Amino acid sequence: MKKLVTLKQISKELDISISTVSKAIRNHKEISLDTRKKVQAFAKLHNYRPNSIAVSLKNQRTKNIGVIIPEIVHHFFTTVIEGIEKVANSRGYNVIVCLSSESFEKEVVNMQTLVNGSIDGFLVSLSKGTQAKKDYHHLNEVMDQGMPLVMFDRVVDDIDCDKTIVDDTQAAFEAVSFLLETGCRKIALITTVDYVSVGKLRTEGYEKALQKQGIPIEPNLTIKIEDIENCEILINQLFDSQHFDGVFAVNEYFAVVAMKIAQKRGFKIPDDISFIGFTDGILSKCATPSLSSIAQHGTEMGEISAKMLIDRLEEKEDEFTHLTQIIKTTLVERESTKRLS
Repeated sequence: MKKLVTLKQISKELDISISTVSKAIRNHKEISLDTRKKVQAFAKLHNYRPNSIAVSLKNQRTKNIGVIIPEIVHHFFTTVIEGIEKVANSRGYNVIVCLSSESFEKEVVNMQTLVNGSIDGFLVSLSKGTQAKKDYHHLNEVMDQGMPLVMFDRVVDDIDCDKTIVDDTQAAFEAVSFLLETGCRKIALITTVDYVSVGKLRTEGYEKALQKQGIPIEPNLTIKIEDIENCEILINQLFDSQHFDGVFAVNEYFAVVAMKIAQKRGFKIPDDISFIGFTDGILSKCATPSLSSIAQHGTEMGEISAKMLIDRLEEKEDEFTHLTQIIKTTLVERESTKRLS
């Protein structure tokens, strides 16, 4: 039996866009007769068969966008969804949100469920499970059939698609540099396991800031948290074994938990220990003392991501290269850090 080919492979072989291939196979009159005949002959020769994903592309647009996020614990993802809905609704699209709950298997099931005729394109932030497995077949499958995909926040270089991110490394570098400027000399890092892309990048920024100031990196000052349930236990162990005057955490939840533990142990914030987190959500604003934080501007990320996807859906460009939009972060100073003298 001949091996099935995809729209993407036909596009590459004939040197025409996936959109043109898809329309030619459907005998769309926008495409010239010669091109339609060429594509259809090639598809027949190579045993092209539309799979369940491609079938949905034959139907009329549903005007629905599928959004898959890893969790809703962090305020950041709620702000991203707000931005997505704002742009999508203004352009006549509905938004369907699914949670992967950090599971590769659930992420795949969510995508398979949505793709069967119910949505036109995807906005995805990868789960921890997917990043750990490095298995992206479900993402490649929808893209091979010409369905637009935009990744945001948690992305991977292995997938060639539109992306919306912040410069996590630079943002972390600036946060740790600020702690150093305010007098901290021994800064602890509370981060994620390395396979989580944003945690790895923020760890790199932390290390670069120390290296620039000639401060040695002490591995014992870093803890890597995989499950949020173990967060408090691991942070307590850090306080038991190490002395430090600053903490940089890769999300606001880790930072707020660390501040609570520090206060229980009698440390004054920021006199004894300064704290900076990432995200700048409700926890940062309402913590006591309030938490200095890196603002990722999630609403803006959602707006830009939705615009990129809808532009692809409405085919404003036929031939294109995939884009990566980088949103600038902001360091918001609050009560958990000392003022610059």
